[in-house]
Amino acid sequence: MEAILSDLNFDEGMALPIANVENKHMESELELKHKDIGRIRDDIDQYIERVRAMSGHLKNVRQERQQTQELFNARNREVNTEEHAKQLAEREEGRLKAEILRLEKELDGIKERKNVYENNIFKGTEKVENLKGQMNWDQQSLNAWLKESAKRDEDTLILQKYARADEGKIKELSLKQEKLVDESTKRRRALEHEITQTLTTQLELDKVSEAFREAHQARQELLEQWENTIKQMQRRDNEIDEASLRLMELRVNVKTKQEDMKDRQQFLDDELNNNKEKEKKISMAERNAAKLRLEYQNIENSRQQFQDELETLKYKVDRTAKDLESTRKKAHELKNEVAIRQDKLSRAVDVKEELIEQLTLAEDSKMTAEERSDRLEAALKKEQQRIVDVEKELAKLREMQFKKTQDLYQVRQMETNTNAEIHGAKAASRNLSSKLYKLDQESLKQQEIVYNQDFQLQQAERKLIRLQGDRTNEEKNQLNEKIKQLTGILEGHQNKQTMLTAQLKKLGDDLRRANRDLSKGEDETKNLTNKIGELTLHNDSSERELRNIKNKKEDLMVDENLLKLEIKRLRDQLFNRATEVLSLEDRRLLLETAMKERRQEIYIHTDMLKAQVKTSEDERQKISAELHERISKIEKLRKRYEILMVSMAPPEGEEEKTQAYYVIKAAQEKEELQRTGDQLDAKIRKAEKEIRALKNTVKLMNDRNSTYRKSFNNVEETSEEYEKKMQLEEQLRAAMDKLKYKKRQMKELQEDLRVMQATAESLTVDENELVVTMEEKQRTIDSLQKELDVQEEKKERADKMTRKVIRDVKGSSTALKKSKKAFEEGEADIKVRELRDFNNSLMKKLGLICRDYPDIAPVLTMYCQQSGLPVPPSPGPGSSRGSSTTGSVRSNLSSARSSVSSVRSDTSSARQSRQALGTVSVDLSLNAFASHSPLGTPPRSTASSRASSGKSTPSRTPSRSTSASSNRTSPTKKTPTSKSNSRPPTGQSSASSSKR
Repeated sequence: MEAILSDLNFDEGMALPIANVENKHMESELELKHKDIGRIRDDIDQYIERVRAMSGHLKNVRQERQQTQELFNARNREVNTEEHAKQLAEREEGRLKAEILRLEKELDGIKERKNVYENNIFKGTEKVENLKGQMNWDQQSLNAWLKESAKRDEDTLILQKYARADEGKIKELSLKQEKLVDESTKRRRALEHEITQTLTTQLELDKVSEAFREAHQARQELLEQWENTIKQMQRRDNEIDEASLRLMELRVNVKTKQEDMKDRQQFLDDELNNNKEKEKKISMAERNAAKLRLEYQNIENSRQQFQDELETLKYKVDRTAKDLESTRKKAHELKNEVAIRQDKLSRAVDVKEELIEQLTLAEDSKMTAEERSDRLEAALKKEQQRIVDVEKELAKLREMQFKKTQDLYQVRQMETNTNAEIHGAKAASRNLSSKLYKLDQESLKQQEIVYNQDFQLQQAERKLIRLQGDRTNEEKNQLNEKIKQLTGILEGHQNKQTMLTAQLKKLGDDLRRANRDLSKGEDETKNLTNKIGELTLHNDSSERELRNIKNKKEDLMVDENLLKLEIKRLRDQLFNRATEVLSLEDRRLLLETAMKERRQEIYIHTDMLKAQVKTSEDERQKISAELHERISKIEKLRKRYEILMVSMAPPEGEEEKTQAYYVIKAAQEKEELQRTGDQLDAKIRKAEKEIRALKNTVKLMNDRNSTYRKSFNNVEETSEEYEKKMQLEEQLRAAMDKLKYKKRQMKELQEDLRVMQATAESLTVDENELVVTMEEKQRTIDSLQKELDVQEEKKERADKMTRKVIRDVKGSSTALKKSKKAFEEGEADIKVRELRDFNNSLMKKLGLICRDYPDIAPVLTMYCQQSGLPVPPSPGPGSSRGSSTTGSVRSNLSSARSSVSSVRSDTSSARQSRQALGTVSVDLSLNAFASHSPLGTPPRSTASSRASSGKSTPSRTPSRSTSASSNRTSPTKKTPTSKSNSRPPTGQSSASSSKR
């Protein structure tokens, strides 16, 4: 059929010729059916959109309800916290008032006791003066009576007894006076200590109250932000609902207009299809050309954009390089500053140690008052000189800082100028490139205009009627509707912009407020540090003054009592012993009371911890219950979704339902949705009623809480409840102090754990590095072992040649047979020279090993002294180059051995390296010396040495290759030769020295 139509040149836009009226009727019915199908599909889409809109609205309503409930809960929690804070403040106020009253009472009692003690002291001094006057008068009368009669010895004895009794009373009164003075000083110190504690507690309370106010303010702001966000979400939900409704209306209008347009377009296509066939071909060619031009323009634009991005990336790379260099400079400067501060710290530590030494000398030495004053004046002058030096150094540092800031400002100015110049040059280059691109575009446009003039002339006649006439009303209405829609979108975007700008301003205000609070906190910390420094200085000065006063007082008391108490020293010792016993008894009682209090505090603390554990367990159970409820809700929703999907899907083995079935089903679902909407409205109304009921219950609870708070009125201070309250508050303070101490301990432990983790990581990194170095050393050892084997083979060949030559010379020469003794003497001389050279080279190698490994130097000197050898000299810088291949092999072996032992155990690394180096090196040297000694056997071959090493008796001349290989294969274990030769006994060493 299609081939026939193509042969007839029949247009596809035209309808086929119809044979009869019945076909026409069927075609019209078919078109009506198609229209009905499209309308039904549109209705189904509309219903689906409505269902989606309703579900979204329901979801928004639930979210809004949840948010309002959360806001309500937050407000309740805020009210509870405020009430709790108020109660705490009231309790703290009552406690402080009671503490103030107690301190006032104690102060009054101390004043009264002070007055009593002063009165007693005054009375005692008066009694002492009266007794002194009586003593003087009794002495005069006694002299007169002695002059009169010298026979009354009994009366004189009685008077002496009375005088002794009076002196004892005077001594007791003076001791009581001293005790009272000491007690008054102790009470004064206790008073000062209490004052400082009250000041510190007041400062802590001020800080806590300020922190609580700030937290309350932040919470208020957070709640306001929350309310604003909820309002904005509600407004946006309303806007979304309105937009969805408008979208549905627009879709309906668009579909109707599209149907009209389809009909009209079909008619227009049928009428103009024959006239536009050739124009289509021309337009296709023109379109292809225009597409190619547009693609070329897009490619050119992308190339220009990529070029601009490349330039910006280059600028970023340069800037990052500059920033990296500046950070490196800063790091170097910081390192220098750290070194300078460490030097200052060391100097300050030295000064502190000197001062401590001076203080100990001043306290220990028994000087006179003049010597002590001279010593203190010298220390004061030294301290003043140090302060002057520090001030000078501070002035220099300030000048340096000012110069550096000026230099930094100049450099930054230069940087900004250069950046501005670079940006200006880049902008100029971009402008020039954009102008050039515009000129190219204009030239292309002109070419396109010239190229399209013919086509436009052909279409001008067709479009003349449309260009001269006005537009239709439908097009005008469409344009007006588009204008309205765009204006509405513009207004929405403007509203969003205003809202976002307001939020941005609010966030900026919050940020500035936070920065201001941070600066305030920093200023407060600085002020507090300054106050702490001032208080420490004041305490130090007061302690120094107290020490000076004590020293003066002790000097005066010593000067006063030296003349009085020389005879009564034994009584003073007895009295001191008694006072020590009493003081120890008092201390024992105090310790027992402190232990009882401590036990009571521990019991209270354990009870509080148990209560906290119980509350935390209750909270955990609540959270787990909520989690199970939410999991069950999720499971219910998932099952509901699966049921809906199963109900919507057709069953297996059945065909899909007809359109009427789906229409009826959609109507039924619509009715069900209507019913669910009614049910949801009823539930919402019910929830509103419940909220009102909850408000009433909250009001009742508030009234009851107010009555409950009224029951917390202040009670009398003399009642038992007030005393219990004070005890509980003391227990609370003790528990809070313990909690702070535990938290501080936990932070310290966490910090220690972090440090240990860091050290563990660093140790793993070091271990990996050591493994790598060990592998490198092993490779070098293998290569050096190969070289050593080659050198040993060469040496064996040379030894064989020398022995052969010697045998030939001995066997062939008759003259040498006659002078055999002279030959043997020459041979011995040669061997002695060889041994001397070998010993010198060996001592040089040992000196190199001692220089590279200083920790084995004492072991080596001990072995040399035991064997009667001289200590190896320390070689110069050039002597290391003259060492032989065997020495380098030994040093490499020893370094590899030390690295392996350090990897295996960090604790025993020094001991293992010292044992390995000392035993193997000395063993090699001693064995080589024995092999080259004139009394020993000549050196054997490699095969003989290997054969002898396998036997039970150790070889006297082991080869160097076997010892090196044994050391290489087992760096931590020692060979039998090394065990036997590492530490020879004194008898063997003396025997070897005598042989040498």
